[in-house]
Amino acid sequence: MSPARGSLRLATRGSPLALYQAELVASLVARSSGGRVAVELVVVETKGDRSASLPLHAIGGEGVFVKEVEAAVLEGRADAAVHSAKDLPASGPAGADLLSILAVPERADPRDCLVGGRLDDLAAGSLVATGSVRRRAQLAWLRPDLVFTELRGNIGSRLGKVPPGGAVVMARAALDRLGESARASETLSVTRMLPQVGQGAIAVSGRPGDESTAALLAPIEHRPSRLALEAERAYLAGVGGGCQLPVGAFATPGGDGRLALEAMIAGLDGHSLVRRSLVGDDPATLGAELARLLLVESGGAALLSQVAAARP
Repeated sequence: MSPARGSLRLATRGSPLALYQAELVASLVARSSGGRVAVELVVVETKGDRSASLPLHAIGGEGVFVKEVEAAVLEGRADAAVHSAKDLPASGPAGADLLSILAVPERADPRDCLVGGRLDDLAAGSLVATGSVRRRAQLAWLRPDLVFTELRGNIGSRLGKVPPGGAVVMARAALDRLGESARASETLSVTRMLPQVGQGAIAVSGRPGDESTAALLAPIEHRPSRLALEAERAYLAGVGGGCQLPVGAFATPGGDGRLALEAMIAGLDGHSLVRRSLVGDDPATLGAELARLLLVESGGAALLSQVAAARP
């Protein structure tokens, strides 16, 4: 079913951050249409939201925040779904790739940040809370003397769980979008810590062939952000990973139309880490080639094998 002309139904999770992002997309659509498009939010509670106290790998891992939101589109209850791009599985949106990414608005800050202490100021043995194996591995590589603990929940609850004398790790974009920027004690450069694939980006997915929905979303597309996301996701697909593997990547669009992609693979304990960069014209080719270089030539495949063997 295509949306009625002049209207758009957006499926979203009900967390404060997800609602902010869906409302941002709604405002971009309304602005680009001169107010002629009425946007309705369809709020979906996901298993990931209902099990906020459990580690992601215990409740389904990859795609746990995506599948039920995508189902609202597949079942015709919504026309498109709004996601944090970092939540999308490596192979594409959920639903056995029945949906496509129709629009990528301009990306926000992709970096990670600390709330609590600054990384170099934390005492040996300080506690750092994060639910991300990527963040944990890279921080352990930088500071092997730190101790880590699991962290889940929405942004508000995470901000209330800063360990005494330690820190929690957050996405800078999440704090910015929720008006909590002042809580960041340090924002880590991508030189120090590579972000998760798609971090800071929003992806709006819909049914292939739904031309009316695609037309409503086309004006909010930001081409440089799309190309960067495609390169990072091609890398993620190339390593066969998702948000539950210690891998990260960040693509920078150049003024000459080329992309610079940097990526890493780490061991779970952070004792081993490989990192490389590559420049290219085609996002898919660039991401796939960098994945091959890291897996085959830099020892990344052995690291990921160790990660798989350590999984419960």
